[in-house]
Amino acid sequence: MIALKKIGFIGTGIMGAAMAGHLMDAGFEVSVYNRTKSKADKLVERGAKWCSSPGECAKGQDVVITIVGYPKDVEQVYLGEDGIIANAKEGAYVVDMTTSSPILAEKIYNVAKSKGINAVDAPVTGGDTGAKNATLTIFVGGDETSFNALKPMFEVIGKNIAYMGAAGAGQKAKMSNQIALAGALAGACEAFAYAKAAGLDINKVYDTVSTGSAGSVQMTNIVKRGLDGDFNPGFMMKHLAKDLAIGNETGTAYGTALPILAMVLSQLRNMESQGKGNEGTQALLKYYNVTE
Repeated sequence: MIALKKIGFIGTGIMGAAMAGHLMDAGFEVSVYNRTKSKADKLVERGAKWCSSPGECAKGQDVVITIVGYPKDVEQVYLGEDGIIANAKEGAYVVDMTTSSPILAEKIYNVAKSKGINAVDAPVTGGDTGAKNATLTIFVGGDETSFNALKPMFEVIGKNIAYMGAAGAGQKAKMSNQIALAGALAGACEAFAYAKAAGLDINKVYDTVSTGSAGSVQMTNIVKRGLDGDFNPGFMMKHLAKDLAIGNETGTAYGTALPILAMVLSQLRNMESQGKGNEGTQALLKYYNVTE
């Protein structure tokens, strides 16, 4: 076991609960905080320590991990009055695994550094399946020394772990992933919309197309759920919309046009307006009228 022993884990939702569980299984002492306490109950029953605030969860920890909803949530738990930075010990590592703003990641890094705290942005991809199976891809930004210190811990929850560069680089790399993901997701949904309109058996089309050159992780792991009538979220549509909105904003700042991102973002916003934002991303099939 590595020298880092005590972990504060903030955000025990669909992915976070599984990630925290793996860390407990690996022998780490885990303290947890979540805005909705019931989402942490199973971890507490297994021996995790419950904390009443982000600040309490950060005190005395070697590492503090966060995986929360939106950039505003990240900013609050890190920079708020009873937040992580105000309470973490000098020399601690603070690791944001939320998909968030690279600009905010840089801000947190600088504030943390001024207090002797090591901040890392390490967003993940792989959804609920990757979290449960400890096969997440982790994009890491920050000091390389921090990456090296944390890598054994990352290996408990992920398989493809890459150092991307300075603070914010993890978020930028994750955004590249989300842009590619969005295109693959929409393309698969559109393919089955065409197959349905053409009068084909969608299941036969899926069986053939998914194993050929047009196959993708989005088609086989995500869209197939929707074709089978399962719209439970492994990754919510509203969270993909959040990610793409960040990509749209930063892409504009970087001077690059992202028309596919803009199209899929518009589709997701349309679904959110219909009250479907909490459904899994496979529910984009409903936008294309492939499923009800």
